[in-house]
Amino acid sequence: MLSFTSQDDTTTVDLPAHEVVYRQMRELILFGELAPGQPITIQGICEELGAGMTPVREAIRRLCAEGALALQGNRRVVVPELSVENVNELIFARQAIEPQLVLRATERATDAELEQLAEIDSALDAAIEKGDLRNYLEQNYRFHATLYAMAGAPILAALADGLWLRFGPSLRVVCGRMGTQNLPDQHHEALDAMRGGDAQAAAKAMREDVIQGMEQVRRALSEGTID
Repeated sequence: MLSFTSQDDTTTVDLPAHEVVYRQMRELILFGELAPGQPITIQGICEELGAGMTPVREAIRRLCAEGALALQGNRRVVVPELSVENVNELIFARQAIEPQLVLRATERATDAELEQLAEIDSALDAAIEKGDLRNYLEQNYRFHATLYAMAGAPILAALADGLWLRFGPSLRVVCGRMGTQNLPDQHHEALDAMRGGDAQAAAKAMREDVIQGMEQVRRALSEGTID
């Protein structure tokens, strides 16, 4: 058993080695530490994470099954590179799923949960102000993931969360080139609507947040600025 502390949770828990390595690799992909097109080697991951080969192999297998990594014909494993068509699918899926999750979350939200969202949003604002890209990506994901958890819809939440692994690496590239000051953020609007119990307005704000962020990725791909 090994201890794992998530970037999005200060709680340390004991987990099997293969689960720790999976979560560590998932965060590397999710926040773009592993870039689109970057080859992954078992030995390289073992050295970076200080892990054994068996849990690394298992983590790679799981991440390939989730679409976060791609196994090529020559046994090479890479972080997939998105096409414009891929992004079109992601936009469609996120627009369909995330507003529904926000609707449900608004209907169920407690004062404590809304305060938690506000704290995350404040941390996100601070990251934008400081130009801290990694923290921006973490807090942005954490805001959305917290909403998913509040919705009480585990199937939809799992689908939405899985999509982040598909676009996370490309989002990191785009955000890195734009700078944090130019990044979209409709979280304030969504949070204000949730506080007022206006589920439709909260869903609309989240839909706009999704579209703005993903449109930046699509535009960069169209212009050939994501290598």
